[in-house]
Amino acid sequence: MLCSLCVMSAPRAEPVDVQIVLAIDVSSSVNWTEFGLQMRGYAEAFRDQEVHAAIEGGPVGRIAVSMTQWAGSGEQTTVLDWTVIGGPQDAEAFAERIDYLPRSYPFGGTDIAGALRHAAALLGESPHTAPRQVIDVSGDGEVSVGGAVSSARDDVVASGITINGLPILNERADLGRYYSRNVIGGVGAFIEEADDFKDFSRAIASKLAREIKGIWYGV
Repeated sequence: MLCSLCVMSAPRAEPVDVQIVLAIDVSSSVNWTEFGLQMRGYAEAFRDQEVHAAIEGGPVGRIAVSMTQWAGSGEQTTVLDWTVIGGPQDAEAFAERIDYLPRSYPFGGTDIAGALRHAAALLGESPHTAPRQVIDVSGDGEVSVGGAVSSARDDVVASGITINGLPILNERADLGRYYSRNVIGGVGAFIEEADDFKDFSRAIASKLAREIKGIWYGV
């Protein structure tokens, strides 16, 4: 006989040190060669020893990561769903998945606000728990379509999420200033500039290690 007092318990959320959404610009300003350099940079970052040490050095020793690609209005796609990474072997497996990712949009405008709201929604759906939630957004230009990025930034930050930026300076040398004023926000928010797409691999590895460690300079 079934017990009327028995209650099915919900699956327990897996704890991690940080949840990170990697939000990648694939708008028209990013050509196919530059897209390849971006994706190779992300893959190499998850093969980087400093990143591995940062993951293993946390209190829990695991992080949860997802990846999106974005362009214009309504053009945001989750290309890698939430994945727990607990060491070099997990990180290598994640890097191999990045190696074979296609481009979601061959062209489109630059809707950073839409990208931030999509990433925030993805964090809300995460099956994991963490003391920190981070959106890591990269791009090579200002908003050209969609809503005001500062408004979206403020809404996302109000929910407790930190937004960090990786501006790529191949077209605008002052893009870092734009990101600092309009895009990033939250506790310890920072930018890591890439001089161009060839510098992207170095920049994202450095940025990712810093985000995982939770080292916030100047705070």
